[in-house]
Amino acid sequence: MDIKQKLTRVINSEAAAISRIQVTDQFEKAVQLLNACAGKVVATGIGKAGFIARKFAATLASTGTPAIYIHPAEAGHGDLGMLAENDCIVAFSTSGKSNEVIEMLEMARQLGVTEIIGLTSHAESPLRNLSQLVLDMGPDIEEPCPLGLTPSATIAVMLAISDAIALTLMELKEFRREDYGKRHHKGYLGTISRQKYNRQSD
Repeated sequence: MDIKQKLTRVINSEAAAISRIQVTDQFEKAVQLLNACAGKVVATGIGKAGFIARKFAATLASTGTPAIYIHPAEAGHGDLGMLAENDCIVAFSTSGKSNEVIEMLEMARQLGVTEIIGLTSHAESPLRNLSQLVLDMGPDIEEPCPLGLTPSATIAVMLAISDAIALTLMELKEFRREDYGKRHHKGYLGTISRQKYNRQSD
């Protein structure tokens, strides 16, 4: 297999994993829960899943849903103080067994935060027991890594699900180009969002 074939195999594997996502009633309920959230959305996860959680929070914040990312390892060192009782948590963990994530959710529940959405692929995990809603990534996602270890297909699935949630919320909130420009006023996207809005206002 030449290099081009290897690259194609990885891309096709990740695309196939995304195409197998089953959008269930739980997904709809999760969007409704986040849309009705009286506080902010708190995303958490560790390792590669943590990067997706951080990106999810950033996408939400720029599209009309107040959100932050809390690193679960830092939660036990004071960052849990960022939580309020009316916040909603979205926890990312493929295995649903990451100790830092589980400990953070247990501490959050002790603080009165109970609206927790878990994103995982494993059928049996502590994350499911701690979550009000569970979004299934799908069982038996095969990683294209030659060792079968490096998270890539699973991370692609996480990204697709989190983007679907964020952009659906954006639509439900009737978030406009003007609103986007006010929150994203720097860089290329900020420039074009303001230009198009200004032309529409003239």
